[in-house]
Amino acid sequence: MEKIIPLISSGTAGPLGVKHLPRLWLKGLLAGVGRLPEGYKDIRPGFDFMVLEGLGLDPEKVRTYLVTHRPSYLAFEAWLQAQPEANLAADTIARVNRIVVERKKGADSRRKMLAENGLPEDAPIEDSIMLNNLDDWRALHEQVK
Repeated sequence: MEKIIPLISSGTAGPLGVKHLPRLWLKGLLAGVGRLPEGYKDIRPGFDFMVLEGLGLDPEKVRTYLVTHRPSYLAFEAWLQAQPEANLAADTIARVNRIVVERKKGADSRRKMLAENGLPEDAPIEDSIMLNNLDDWRALHEQVK
C-alpha cells in the first residue's frame, strides 16, 4: 500500500481552534493503518506532545483512541472535549497555539532541512511550521515525479 504524506500543516486548526491538532489526527490515523511514510512520527515528542500535554491530555491515550477507533476529525474533537482531564479553555488553546507558531528548529536541524530542500543556510525561513511544510511538499513531489 502506498504511503500518504500528511499534508495538513501544523499551522492548521480545526473548529476547536487548536493548531496542529488536525495534522496530529491525520498522522495518527495513517500510522494506525500502516500508511504513514518512514521518517514521520505519529504522536511522538515534538509538536504532538506539546499540543496534547498543553491541553492536559495523555499522548498515549490519544494515540490508542485514534488507532482503535479511527474517528472522523469532528468525532476526534468531540472525544477530546469529553475527556475529563482536557483543558480546552480559550486561554489554554491560545497558549498552545503560541507554542506551535513560535517554535523554532535547532540550528543543525534547520540547516539540514534547508539543505534537503535546496535552500542556502541564510534563507529567511526560521519557523518550524514552514520548514515542516517544505519537507512535506518535497516528500510529496518525490512521490509523484
